Amino acid sequence: MILKLINEIFYLYGVLILIRIFLTWIPTIDWDAQPMKALRTITDVYLDLFRSLIPPFGGLDFSPIIAIIVLQIFQVILTSFIGGIM
Repeated sequence: MILKLINEIFYLYGVLILIRIFLTWIPTIDWDAQPMKALRTITDVYLDLFRSLIPPFGGLDFSPIIAIIVLQIFQVILTSFIGGIM
């Protein structure tokens, strides 16, 4: 039960990050209006960690790709650990 909940939370957060990435391709979006402001606030906390480490290359920001990979690795490690103690 708890493993399913943890997996769902990680999945939902990953989907929010993907939505955030795709919406950045639309130049007319007002990021200060709701619900975009909430999406930006929720996802940028995590994405900014990687943006500070990985600079854009050729005008492209690859940090979200690394952020999603790290999120998935952390999900596997956490669920394996919790599954092992249950």
